[in-house]
Amino acid sequence: MTRRSTLAGVLALSTGLTLAGCSSSDAPELKVMGAFMPQPVNDMAAAFLVVRNDGGSSDRLTSVTSPLSDDVTIHETKNQAMRMVTSFDVPAGGELDLERGGNHIMFMKLKQQPKQGETVSVELHFEKAGPMKVDLPVKETTHNPKKQ
Repeated sequence: MTRRSTLAGVLALSTGLTLAGCSSSDAPELKVMGAFMPQPVNDMAAAFLVVRNDGGSSDRLTSVTSPLSDDVTIHETKNQAMRMVTSFDVPAGGELDLERGGNHIMFMKLKQQPKQGETVSVELHFEKAGPMKVDLPVKETTHNPKKQ
């Protein structure tokens, strides 16, 4: 092996590692924490969770799907009024907090009534990151982790 081919190999390897390092640190790195659904009392339900982004770029939650309902939307709450939105930002190095009294996931026309102790499957869809499956434990109707 010549000195020139060895140098070319070392340069190619270090360039590849540098590019890989840049691309992975610039990508969103999402994880979900604290997910739950209060036990519904009618044919509607809400879900709450935190999406943490430890990556170097922001992302957006664009939709949620679930076998529990064909009508799952994301809602923001401002001035005690809620309205459907098309997406939520998940900032780089930050969190999207869907919580009681604030932004949340809304299920309409439930196909069944989940009970406390069961889980509800959802799939979160993001603009950049791939879909993420999450199991929501069904808690008592009044459950609020922020007040414990």
